[in-house]
Amino acid sequence: MDMKDANRFVSGEQSRRWFLKAMAVVSVSRFAKAATPAKEKFAIGKLKDSGTRFVSFDPRFDRLVQKGAPISRLHSGCRWSEGPSWDNIEKRLIWSDVPNDRQWSWNEKSASVSVFREPSRQTNGTCYDAEHRMICCEQVGRRVARYDAQGKATVLVDQWQGLPMNSPNDVVVHPDGGIWFTDPGYGNRGTLELKEATYRIDPVDGKVERVDYSLGKPNGLCFSEDYKRMYIADTGKSEPKSLYVFDVVDGRRLENRRTFANVHVDGLVAGPDGQQVDVDGNLWASAGHGVEGVNGVHVFDPNGKRLGMVLLPEGCANLSFGGSDGKTLFMTATTSLYSVKTKTRAAHYA
Repeated sequence: MDMKDANRFVSGEQSRRWFLKAMAVVSVSRFAKAATPAKEKFAIGKLKDSGTRFVSFDPRFDRLVQKGAPISRLHSGCRWSEGPSWDNIEKRLIWSDVPNDRQWSWNEKSASVSVFREPSRQTNGTCYDAEHRMICCEQVGRRVARYDAQGKATVLVDQWQGLPMNSPNDVVVHPDGGIWFTDPGYGNRGTLELKEATYRIDPVDGKVERVDYSLGKPNGLCFSEDYKRMYIADTGKSEPKSLYVFDVVDGRRLENRRTFANVHVDGLVAGPDGQQVDVDGNLWASAGHGVEGVNGVHVFDPNGKRLGMVLLPEGCANLSFGGSDGKTLFMTATTSLYSVKTKTRAAHYA
């Protein structure tokens, strides 16, 4: 297959099926396999096949991404890239290489990468609060910690009802200051003493409340654009591994769980993880542990209809909007950090 024939924006059912067939042929000789060796390094820069990696199912997707926009690999060589957060004061993207116990920084002005924190206590999900303090889910110590500008840590939670947390995974902050996090147990090689669940830390008294324990392994989470709903990815044993949506009641409880979407396409299976919502309420969800043609980012409207996909040559674990204008989508995918310019921005961009 001549890649010149593939160098275009894919749109519509016929083109989508053509794309998936083409990628299946080309992936054997040109693209990374789904199971990427942990220490493999890929070339930095624009992916030469960027134009083929946008798959549209709905015209609304074409208004969210630029046709043929370059997808860039900004860094490679990690073992498992996770936990991206945009630092809008320093204009940099912070993300984690969890197994290597290191956090990295990509600087927008210099386009350079440097170590942000090492050791990082195997930090996974992160976010910033209204005072620009970084909140980290740390596998070492099984805790959620908050870091001030000088790097001093305050442990917010490491146990519940006298039992140690499993291993906090992802975290978000509500406008009232409440901190919500999931605790599925990934990274904990011992016994899980608590049922996998989602929690809220009260901003006034620091009390930790369990807000849901109905999912197998609650993983990535985010609020809707109006904070009236919460999306949570379940990566437990049930199939298909799905994204769920809950109603947020009184800013402190979750009710009315229902299935929102999954990241399976035409028999190609992947699993969801991290996600963010844009200003129009569309959910941008990572997809990984799958194969070429489904790994990357899937975009859904507020009703769960799939609008399109941004496909990556590696499984995607998490994502974050950022950049000075908030329109750059950063994607942490197995060994690498990727970015692409969009025509939208995060609903909760600071």
